[in-house]
Amino acid sequence: MDTLSYKTISVNKATAQKEWVVVDATGQSLGRIAAKIAKLLRGKYKPSFTPHVDCGDNVIVINADKVVLTGKKWNDRVYIRFTGYPGGQRPYTPADLMKKGPRYLFCKVVKGMLPKNKLGDQLLRNLHVYAGSEHPHEAQQPKVIDINTLK
Repeated sequence: MDTLSYKTISVNKATAQKEWVVVDATGQSLGRIAAKIAKLLRGKYKPSFTPHVDCGDNVIVINADKVVLTGKKWNDRVYIRFTGYPGGQRPYTPADLMKKGPRYLFCKVVKGMLPKNKLGDQLLRNLHVYAGSEHPHEAQQPKVIDINTLK
């Protein structure tokens, strides 16, 4: 029996098969699409997933301004940031982030679903969010995937 076939293969930066994928956010719920995007960035859909390596895909999100939140969450959900000074808590809502641009809202939500370390920071750099249907990454020949088919 060949014992080499039973060894666990860990990918590293050189052997990771990274791809570019396009995700359309039109009509999608923000939390559900963000969870799937986080798994794509992490590489959890790949059989060669390695927890401590950036082996995920580069994700391009188009039509990010057409994402939906159910109920009154656009104005009732409150995030809090802290300036570091006494009395420096600043509340803001998803509507405030969307006014700045959909990139800020998507990065806030997806960042909370990634590891809280240097790897999570590196993975977040692989996320590219655009409000319209155009993006400047045609040279990478990204694959268009249907996010609803992923678990």
